Amino acid sequence: MNKQYLFDYIISIADNSLILAQRLGELCGHGPTLETDIAGTNISLDLIGQCRNYYQYAAKIQGEGKTEDDLAFLRLERDYKNVLLVEQPNEHFGYVMGRQYLFDVFHLFLMTEMLNSKDETLAAIAKKGIKEVSYHKRFSGDWVKRLGDGTDESNTKMQEAIDELWAFTDELFDLTEADKAMISEGIGVDTSKFKEKYYEEVSELLKESNLQVPERKNFIKGGKNGTHSEYMGYILSDLQYMQRTYPNMEW
Repeated sequence: MNKQYLFDYIISIADNSLILAQRLGELCGHGPTLETDIAGTNISLDLIGQCRNYYQYAAKIQGEGKTEDDLAFLRLERDYKNVLLVEQPNEHFGYVMGRQYLFDVFHLFLMTEMLNSKDETLAAIAKKGIKEVSYHKRFSGDWVKRLGDGTDESNTKMQEAIDELWAFTDELFDLTEADKAMISEGIGVDTSKFKEKYYEEVSELLKESNLQVPERKNFIKGGKNGTHSEYMGYILSDLQYMQRTYPNMEW
């Protein structure tokens, strides 16, 4: 087994959770209601807990004496392999819930398949986190339905969000060389196998929500290869500030 491919595979999954958690964390104290605000913050904490497990395992695989903090906070922008979807900005509450739902559906499919991984550590991480991810999808999906089938204004904003975010969904199913190598070893998840199911499930909920399913066929990609949007640098400037300002700080 190629340890570099395993490391890259783990990092790509961890980075999705880390960057999305950072985006949600930006909204702490800014939710439309107290209950919703707390729920969003808790989802962020769930994702951080999951990515910690991934980074700890990745650091062990790498074998260079680095810690989870090194991997989370001290890499350069192009070293992050998260999909572009999770780094999109918090335009408004409907946009946040649309971004969350489009990722959550994918995330739950991924975790469900990862339960069968030949890598016992990855399977254990999936087993531990799958209930959280199931809740995330239910929470975000409920809000997409409420907003889509709500007022004229909420429907318009939700539709605009879905139309814009749809462009980033296809990248979820792109397979890197690391993905392909781990799939062949029975360790990684072949996400292309549930691509059709993903779009069927998302489309069904959008229709239930009085929203139109986007017909866009041109998609925006690059994050899984380290080519990010203009937003990524700003995310990292906040995310990495403490570690870079106070090196080797311990909590």
